[in-house]
Amino acid sequence: MVNTKVMLSGLTLDNPVIPASGTFGYGKEFLDYYDINILGSFVTKGTTLHPRFGNPTPRIAECTGGMINSVGLQNPGVHHVIKQELTDLRSFFRKPVIVNICGFSIEEYATCSELMNQQDQVGILEINISCPNVHDGGMAFGTDWHSAADVTRAVKKATNKPVYMKLSPNVTDIVTIARACEDSGADGISLINTLQAMRINVITQQPVLHNVIGGLSGPALFPIALRMVWQVTQAVKIPVMGIGGIVSARDVIEMMLAGASAVQIGTQNLVDPYACKRIIDELPLEMHTLGMDDLPKKIGGVS
Repeated sequence: MVNTKVMLSGLTLDNPVIPASGTFGYGKEFLDYYDINILGSFVTKGTTLHPRFGNPTPRIAECTGGMINSVGLQNPGVHHVIKQELTDLRSFFRKPVIVNICGFSIEEYATCSELMNQQDQVGILEINISCPNVHDGGMAFGTDWHSAADVTRAVKKATNKPVYMKLSPNVTDIVTIARACEDSGADGISLINTLQAMRINVITQQPVLHNVIGGLSGPALFPIALRMVWQVTQAVKIPVMGIGGIVSARDVIEMMLAGASAVQIGTQNLVDPYACKRIIDELPLEMHTLGMDDLPKKIGGVS
């Protein structure tokens, strides 16, 4: 027997496999495929204070090694999520869930976090600081360590649940931003979010996406995500959830060797709705093949 259980800020997960925000809805979208209670946990669709319709279409573009999206945080707003989605969740998911929170001001982040603090089925708050700060010319909170620290402090004041800051890779120094979050009270880090990218339709000679630029995700990101996870886990003492291009059990192990305490599966859920189940099923077999019997002991095995 092998041990796949991992710990995240006091929560024991049966395995480190967690569907990423925006690729798993609110869980019920996958109930027809498999029992999602096999997951370590899952991250809800990004939630904002007010409902958002999202960006105009087209907002998805295919590319080699992944996809580009400019969905624009479409969601029904935090009050609906609490009243409807989290209420429904109790009927089919037995484990604490991770709620992804987005905001366009520090006040919005704090308000959403305070509201989610009252929900007993929420185990961790994941704070997406790739959103544009409307009070600072639209610059994403996560591209400046001062702003990242400000959001972290505000959210920590609003909740007593573990707070994981989801960082943008569109920066020159990810370590400084991660350290600023840690110093400001973050309980963990999620990385990476998508990389800025675009496609052009050579027939129309126009951008494929209505918003021109979107976020690249998928297997093409894996080496970049792995590098950033390794850099950050070398620099901070709080746990890291590794995200970006993971498609197999061996990818999970590689990400954990780089230092991740758990991993999130994103785009692959859109390609194959059974992706997380397959990876969970394959993980013990892959560990056996590699001569591993205790996955937590392999976290940060590469120095």
